[in-house]
Amino acid sequence: MKKVFFVIGILGVFFLAACQSNSSNQSENKNEGDGKMEKNNKIFVSGTLLKAASDGDFSAVKNIVENQDNVEIDEQNEQGETPLLIANHKNNTEIAIYLMKNGANINIQDEISDSPFLYAGAQGKTAILRYMLENKTPDVKKVNRFGGNALIPAAEKGHLENVKLLLNHPSTDINHQNNFGYTALIEAVALTDGSKLYQQIVTELLSGGADKNLRDNSGKTALDYAKEKGNQAMIDLLSGNL
Repeated sequence: MKKVFFVIGILGVFFLAACQSNSSNQSENKNEGDGKMEKNNKIFVSGTLLKAASDGDFSAVKNIVENQDNVEIDEQNEQGETPLLIANHKNNTEIAIYLMKNGANINIQDEISDSPFLYAGAQGKTAILRYMLENKTPDVKKVNRFGGNALIPAAEKGHLENVKLLLNHPSTDINHQNNFGYTALIEAVALTDGSKLYQQIVTELLSGGADKNLRDNSGKTALDYAKEKGNQAMIDLLSGNL
């Protein structure tokens, strides 16, 4: 009888040991699985940064950039837009500057040849443009779909502060001509209403060294367009009568 109890006792010890071992293995496997899950959560998922920028969600942008591995700061959507260009579209200065501080490229162009730099200049995103000019290097070889630099549409669209910023930057070619032969000076006269705002822009361009004798593809100068429009204030500016 004693032998029976002894054998049962021995078997019980082995059974408990086996259970503890199995429990330990399950715990280790669970912890290992949790670790893998945590690691997977840190892996960058394509498209998430683009969406966060599009949503204007700064917290999400910051979380992705700072807490995920191998973040593609310049990932592009089907239109070739980067998160930085999208932030420009939204005029979200906070997100745009944050992305640039984390290495976003200001010169990557989308399918219609807009880059963050060209777009900021053309569309009056002054705070974003200022940061770019002070902290980044614009690629002056890249032009918009009309062959223009950032200054030309800035002048034509009446973005006086952008014009001033661009004129004060050494990379800006004040006399660059686009596919139509237009310079910033010609566009500021030919394609505008010639109001006081544009008179200010023309004054800035002339003070900055714009060549008023350059002709477009039609053979016309800025003065020719001012005369066609009968804008005496512009005529006086371009004739040096003021």
